[in-house]
Amino acid sequence: MIVTLTPNPSIDRAVFIDALRRGEVHRGGPGRIDPGGKGVNVSRALAAQSADTVAVLPIGGPEGHLLEELLDAAGVAHASVPVHGTVRMNISVLEPDGTTTKLNEPGPDLSPAEVDALLDTTLQRAEGAQWVVGCGSLPPGAHTHLYAVLVARVRGRGGHVAIDSSGAPFAAAVAAKPHLIKPNHEELAELVGHDLPTLGDVRDAARELVSNGIELVAVSLGGDGALLVTADEFAHARATITAPLSTVGAGDCMLAGLLHGLSTGLDPADALVTGVTWGAAAVTLPGSRVPAPSDLDGIRAELTRQPDLALALS
Repeated sequence: MIVTLTPNPSIDRAVFIDALRRGEVHRGGPGRIDPGGKGVNVSRALAAQSADTVAVLPIGGPEGHLLEELLDAAGVAHASVPVHGTVRMNISVLEPDGTTTKLNEPGPDLSPAEVDALLDTTLQRAEGAQWVVGCGSLPPGAHTHLYAVLVARVRGRGGHVAIDSSGAPFAAAVAAKPHLIKPNHEELAELVGHDLPTLGDVRDAARELVSNGIELVAVSLGGDGALLVTADEFAHARATITAPLSTVGAGDCMLAGLLHGLSTGLDPADALVTGVTWGAAAVTLPGSRVPAPSDLDGIRAELTRQPDLALALS
């Protein structure tokens, strides 16, 4: 079982157009809506592969009711925490070459009691879970140390916790030493405070975090694949996608695959291959769809433990 906490979920609406031109009226093709938010996407990807998962999230307003309906339709088990505010609606504008422009609302203003209820519900559902995952941005009203508190409480119960966030909430969580973190390239650079232009720079930054108490650092690198660093291992995996449709949620699917691999007994490098396969498959799908088993067919992720460290990252 993998439990995800998404403090700031969303309804994700995807709009498809030929080309984005600022200030003009666009007539898009048929769009789609999906349940969104990074932790929700992790749970969706796991559920699509018939893995055990529960998504914990705040629910409020008409968008909240729609979000629950979408999760039910997708077969995603969820534990909803009622809040007074309204779940946000995010819009992704997708162009034929895969370029994605996102418009994200801030989300509901959570009260301290609502934040506490989210944490309490997550801990209740985490009993016996292999992983607890805190993902995404924080909504207004949520304190910066929300994920750090989650890490401390899960670790205090002997559980394993993974964090995928950014900015001050991510830095606070990292200081609390979760077992696993999954930043992307930009989030890792922000965390360590300097640019990371090459694969070797990313490896060195990840090694520093491992030396400070993080057991596993997995860095998603977009088209350049993903890098994994532990105290004993360093591996890079990559899958080439020639016709990407959308990058929305691809990193979340990569994290889902990685955690699924780890929870089913794969070693970290092989789990990374699973993660990169799921993430690459997501890029071939429209909007924020997550891959079903059939979508993994033909996706081949190549693993190396001796990559070109001088590789300039895109």
